[in-house]
Amino acid sequence: MIELIILILAVLAVIALYLILKTAKLLIVNTILGLIILAVGNTFFNLNIPYERMALLVIALGGIPGALLVIVLHVVGIAFL
Repeated sequence: MIELIILILAVLAVIALYLILKTAKLLIVNTILGLIILAVGNTFFNLNIPYERMALLVIALGGIPGALLVIVLHVVGIAFL
């Protein structure tokens, strides 16, 4: 009986780990794309947005929309100057 309980717990642990890694993969890809957008904006449009902690944190948490937010706030002159 205890082997069955251990087996069920192991299967549940594998399922939980799969779901966590699947979500983490999407977050990592979104963050990398956000950083690429910021680098392209700095390179081709000469935005001169500094790669400071706050800008990188917004991009890491927001991904592509975060990068666009950083760019818009910089262009408008509100933040990331």
